[in-house]
Amino acid sequence: MTISNFALFALASLAAATSIDRERVVGQFNPVRHASSNSTPMQVGNGNFAFGADITGLQTFQPFAIMSSWGWHNFSLPTAPGQSKISDFTGLDWWTHGKLVNYNQPNPAEPLISNWLIQNPQRVNLGRIGFWFEDSNITEAGLSAKSQTLDLYSGIITSEFTVLGSKVKVKTSSDPDSDTVSIQVDSGLIHSGQLGIFFDYPYPIAQKFDAPFVGIWNVTSKHTTALQQSGNKAQITHDIDTTTYYTSIEWQGKGSISGPLPSSHRYILRPASKMGDYLDLSVNFAPKPTNSIPSPKEISRSSTKWWSSYWESGGFIDLTRVKSTNATELQRRIILSQYLLAVNEAGRDPPQESGLVNNGWYGKFHMEMVLWHSAQWARWGKWEIFNRAIPGVYDRFLASSLDRARDMGWKGAKWGKMSDSTGRSAPGEINSLLIWQQPHPFYFAELEYRAFPTRQTLRKWDEVLTRSAEFMADFAWWNETAGHCDLGPPMYPVSENTNPNATINPTFELAYWNFGLSIASLWKTRQNLPVPNTWTHVNSNLAPLPVINGTYAVYQDIPNMWIDPNTYYDHPAMTGICGLLPPSPAFNLTIMKATAAKVRSIWDFKNLFGWDFPMLAMNAARLGDSELSVEYLLDGLFAFDDVGMPIGGVRVPTPYFPSSGGLLLAVALMAGGWDGCGGESRWPAGWDVRVEGFEKAL
Repeated sequence: MTISNFALFALASLAAATSIDRERVVGQFNPVRHASSNSTPMQVGNGNFAFGADITGLQTFQPFAIMSSWGWHNFSLPTAPGQSKISDFTGLDWWTHGKLVNYNQPNPAEPLISNWLIQNPQRVNLGRIGFWFEDSNITEAGLSAKSQTLDLYSGIITSEFTVLGSKVKVKTSSDPDSDTVSIQVDSGLIHSGQLGIFFDYPYPIAQKFDAPFVGIWNVTSKHTTALQQSGNKAQITHDIDTTTYYTSIEWQGKGSISGPLPSSHRYILRPASKMGDYLDLSVNFAPKPTNSIPSPKEISRSSTKWWSSYWESGGFIDLTRVKSTNATELQRRIILSQYLLAVNEAGRDPPQESGLVNNGWYGKFHMEMVLWHSAQWARWGKWEIFNRAIPGVYDRFLASSLDRARDMGWKGAKWGKMSDSTGRSAPGEINSLLIWQQPHPFYFAELEYRAFPTRQTLRKWDEVLTRSAEFMADFAWWNETAGHCDLGPPMYPVSENTNPNATINPTFELAYWNFGLSIASLWKTRQNLPVPNTWTHVNSNLAPLPVINGTYAVYQDIPNMWIDPNTYYDHPAMTGICGLLPPSPAFNLTIMKATAAKVRSIWDFKNLFGWDFPMLAMNAARLGDSELSVEYLLDGLFAFDDVGMPIGGVRVPTPYFPSSGGLLLAVALMAGGWDGCGGESRWPAGWDVRVEGFEKAL
C-alpha cells in the first residue's frame, strides 16, 4: 500500500469511526400514541401528497385529510352583472408618490368578485379511508390495547388495537414517487368478514381556516361519485363542480366494493369470505385515470429506501450526548421537524402554512413565507428537495409578476403574496402592499451558488434575479429633499400592523433591499456583465436604518416607539437584520445589542408567530449568546406536540410549519456558523454536540 493510499484509508477509517450513527439518533424519537389526537394526525407522505392517520392507522374515527399539490377546486363565479368574470375585478387606486397606482385590493363596489378571488381556489381534501366494522356502533372507545408507532427511518406507521375480541395490526406507508398510500392489515376479523375498508368523499368549503378537518360530509347532492371495478381493481371518480379526480384501488385477493351508501359518498371494500387474515391494498389519487399503481409491498420497500437515504444525506445534528432535558427536547423537535417537512413541504410548489395537514388561507401559500419554509433545505444540504420548488416557482411565476409590476407602473417583476399554484395572488390590502418577499430570490440564489459555484448556477438564476432587481431599484423613490432613496409609503412592513400611508423606510426592508441589490450586482460581476447604474445608485443611496433612542425602530419616525404597545407587537423584524440576514455595511453592533435587549424585555411574546422565535434565536446566536438562542427555541410559547406538529398558538391554527422551517434554519446557523464567525462553540456551555454536513451561513 502506498503512503497516499494508506493516508486515504486512514482518513476513511477515522471518518467511519467518528461519524454519527444517524439511525440510532433518529430512532430514539419515533412518535408513539395510544389514542387519536383531536387536532393532529400521524402522517405519511412525500411532499406532494400526504395521508393523515388516527390511532387505527387510517381515518376511521377522525376525518384527517388526504391532500396533494395538485388538488384544487374553484366555486362557480358570481352571476351579478359586472362581477361575473375575473376581468371585471378592478382593484383600488392609491396615491403613490404623486401618482395613482392600481393595487390588487378588494373593491367595495365589487364585493362578489373580490371575495371570489380571495376564496378561490381552495385546496381539496381528496377523501377519507377508514375501517368498516360489521358492527356499526363501534367507536374508538370500543377499542382496547391501542398502540401506534411511526418509524421515522422507514416512514411506516404501525398501528395495533383489539376490537370485537380480535387483534388488528395495520401498516401504513406512502409511495415516494406517486400519490399512493399502502395499507397492510392483519386480523382474524378479515377472515370472519367483520372488517373491511371504507372510502368517503367530502365537499370543499370557502373557509379561510379549515382545520383540524377539511371539507364537509353532509352535502352529498352538491357533488357526485361513480364506481367502476373489475376483479381486484376499482376506480372511483369524484366530480366537484368543474374539478374531477380519480381514486384507483388495487387489493390482494378476492373482494368487492359496493356503494355509495344511502345519502352519502361512502363505498365499502369487503374481502371475500374466508379469504384469510390479510388485506393489503394500494390507493392512488390523481387528476387523471391511472393504469397501474405500485403494490403495497413495493411501496413499503420504496418508502424504507427513500427515508433511509433522506436521513443519511445532508446535514445532521446529534445532541444525544448532552445530559440535559433541554437538549433532548431540542433534538426531538429537530428530528420530528425534519420528518414532517419532508412529508408536507417537499413538493413542486411552496407549501401553505399548514402543509398538507389542513387548510389555512384557503390552502394558498404566501410568497413572503417561502424563505421560512424552504431555505432550510439548502442549509441542511437537501438540494434535491430544495430544487423541487426553487427556483421553479419563480420561473413559473415570472411572467405574471412582470405583468403585475408593469400594470402598476414599475419595471421588473413584482412577486405576489397569497398565491395559488398558477401564480395568481389574492386581492388584499396587506397582500398588495407587503414587499419583503421581493429579495427572497437573492437569498436562495446565493445559498445555491455557495454550494455550487458554477456558470450553470449563475445562468439558472440570472433572469429571475435581474427582473427582481429591476423592480427593487424602480420601487425605491428618490427623495430629493432628504437626498436618499426611500422605501414607501404606501407599504406594510414585516409586522403588517402599521399605517401603510405612514410607513416609510422600515429597518428590515432597508437591510434586505441592500442585501438583494448587492447580490444582484455580484451576480452580474461573476458573469463579467455590466451592473446597471440604477442598481448601484439605489443601493448606495438607500435611506439610513432608522434609529430611535439608540435602538432600531420598526420604521423611520414611527411615533412612540417602545411606548405605544402597537410598536412592540407582531414580528420583531428589526432583529432579523443580524441573524436571518448577515449584517449590512450600515449595521451598528451597539445599536443591535440595545435593540435585542429591548425586544427581550418588552415585546409582546404572547402574540408572536412561530417563526419569530427562530428569528430571535438567530439574532442571539450572531450576538454571541448561545444560551439565549436555545432559550428562544424552547420557549413555552414556541410549542410542538407529541408527533412534532408545531402549535399555531393564539394567532393561527395548528400546525404552523414556518415554526419548523425556522427551527431548522436556526440550528443550522448554530451548527455551521457563518461568514466571519470564530471557532468558539455556538452551543451552551458544557454541551457536547456533534454535527455533520453543514456549511457556513451567509
